[in-house]
Formats: sequence, structure tokens, C-alpha cells
Amino acid sequence: MTRTKKKSGVKARGGRVAVIGALGLASVTLAAAPAFAKGGVDITAPHSVHVGQIITVKAHGGDDSAGYLHQLCLEENGFGQGWHQENCSAAVKGDARVTAHGTSARRGNLQFRAVLYGLTSPHDQNPVRLHASDVVTVHVR
Repeated sequence: MTRTKKKSGVKARGGRVAVIGALGLASVTLAAAPAFAKGGVDITAPHSVHVGQIITVKAHGGDDSAGYLHQLCLEENGFGQGWHQENCSAAVKGDARVTAHGTSARRGNLQFRAVLYGLTSPHDQNPVRLHASDVVTVHVR
């Protein structure tokens, strides 16, 4: 058997100090990096429908921002009326889902989008807009 020399004194302490310093620097660097909330909204709707046929639009979305309840609203723009809310989900923790059903009495294009709001309480009067979906167009023929 061979014996290994035990490190002692300044060399051993210097190695430990270097490792501790590197770990401390890494933790400070990670803590200083900005954190970005992740989230998004998806919407589905038919591409085209006939006049009088039921149009079903579904959306779901969420965000990992802490402290917010989430409410998802479907908005419609069609026939020169401008954007207006069609339907909203209840204020929930986590992912929100909403579905709207309707019909169109005339031909043309209807546009829909979903908007995710962050609320501090179920009856918050000043919601924060977190995310919006892409606009989808339904052709009514």
C-alpha cells in the first residue's frame, strides 16, 4: 500500500476558499439574472361557416406570474363594429378556458382574439393585460 500525503495548511484552505468563492459568485449571478414570466394564449375557430350556422370559438391560456388570478376573454370584430367582448371566463388560478357560441345572420368576415388578464381579486376593477392571441378570421358565406 502506498501512502498519500495529506494536504495541510495553506494549500488545503486555499482550495476550499476558491471553491466557496466560486459557488458564491455563481449564486449571486443567478439571482441577479432577470426572470421572465412565461405564458400565452391559444385560440381555435372554424375557417369558414354558412350563414346561420353555429360558430364555436374556444381559447385557453395561462401565465406563471405570481399573485394574479387569470381571466380569459374572447373579443369579436366584425361588420364595422370594432372590437368588443363576447364572453369571459371566471377568475381562476392557473390556466383559464373560455368558449363562445354564436351565429352570423349575414355574409362577411368575423375576427376573434383572446385576451388574458391578470386580476388581484375576483372583482378587480383594474385588470392587467398579460397576453393576447393572434387574430383568427372566420369567413361567413
